[in-house]
Amino acid sequence: MIGFLRSAFSTTLFRPFTGQSAVRTVEAARGMKVRSSVKLMCDGCNFVRRRGRLFVVCKSDPKHKQRQG
Repeated sequence: MIGFLRSAFSTTLFRPFTGQSAVRTVEAARGMKVRSSVKLMCDGCNFVRRRGRLFVVCKSDPKHKQRQG
């Protein structure tokens, strides 16, 4: 649980050899759904074919991202 919270928020790293601290922002990256059958979920969803695969990208809700495979 602690590791999840630590990765979801920004963290501060300490560089021991230089004595400097580097601030790195870690964003919680939401993956995409991988399905055998992709469907449009709302009006903002569109089919896109990239690298021989069928994707669904959505401008209104990023949770609707899907990949067929």
